[in-house]
Amino acid sequence: MRSYSIALIPGDGIGIDVIKEGKKVLDTLCSLDGGIKMDYRTFDWGCEYYLKTGRMMSETGLDELKDVDSIYLGAVGYPGVPDHVSLWGLLLPIRRKFEQYINLRPVKLLRGIQSPLAGRTAEHLDFTVIRENNEGEYSSIGGRMYEGTEMDLAIQSAVFTKHGVERVLRYAYSMANKIGKPKRLTAATKSNGINHTMPFWDEYVRKINLEYPEVETEITHIDALAAFFVTKPDVFDVVVASNLFGDILTDLGAAIVGGMGIAPSANINPDRKFPSMFEPVHGSAPDIAGKGIANPTAAIWCAGMMLEHLGEHALANILMEALQQVLEEGRMVTPDLGGTATTVQFGEEVCGKIKRLG
Repeated sequence: MRSYSIALIPGDGIGIDVIKEGKKVLDTLCSLDGGIKMDYRTFDWGCEYYLKTGRMMSETGLDELKDVDSIYLGAVGYPGVPDHVSLWGLLLPIRRKFEQYINLRPVKLLRGIQSPLAGRTAEHLDFTVIRENNEGEYSSIGGRMYEGTEMDLAIQSAVFTKHGVERVLRYAYSMANKIGKPKRLTAATKSNGINHTMPFWDEYVRKINLEYPEVETEITHIDALAAFFVTKPDVFDVVVASNLFGDILTDLGAAIVGGMGIAPSANINPDRKFPSMFEPVHGSAPDIAGKGIANPTAAIWCAGMMLEHLGEHALANILMEALQQVLEEGRMVTPDLGGTATTVQFGEEVCGKIKRLG
């Protein structure tokens, strides 16, 4: 029996709705396989927890999570709790304490989803963005002075280290090296305007490229790269970027394959010293929370990415095929995709497809 311990953090808003369906899909897969078991532990952390306790997670939260095999997160954020509080109180401590230095975002057009880019099909939209997830522009170095006066001042420093840059680049090059020809890697930069950190980044791109000479490499300014996501997305295989640039590019990537509502993400600790975390990126959407109309596609896709990370490739393939069949048929999809199904009905339809495929 293959057994995995999974920490469920439904979080806020529609996170609660979509994680429930993702868990249902995982349970359906386990019932078919017979040789796999998911041991869940649910944590009620998030903004509601913060309003009650003044903390986004318990004081011992990171210790409670460190020994699980994976973390499955719904969404974080709610009115009344500032975004920087919710982010720095839950997501970033997990990402950094557990060295989840790879943020992995597929930019893939699923069957049954139409891209807003005219004439673009799944053939043109299938690449991966790898975002450095632990340092860069989101480093917590800086501060405020003289608040409320005419001398009000804010300083935020970006931190790029040899260790941090090399490890994300090696991961990206390794992924690019595994794909068929051509093997292409695009690195985002802005070295013409940011004159210390970005030349440093570019230098290490060229250095690591020497270890993977068979991988075609382009170093492209972020502004041009964003435009190319729209005008020629078919030229990309693997895109690697710093924390801020990767954050921007991945949201744009989600937009061109159907929107944030269907976009998954993985926060990976490649060394497997700590658990990795899988989360949809659509946010908590408080305006539709509890109404039963949230689209669970991203959460279900995240479950598939989690299975891949755990080595359950066959089950991940069944999940993704079932999900795409539901999207392609269009009978049981949520209102954002032009259907009338509820969140629960969508999840049940995917489970039904899994049973037939299994």
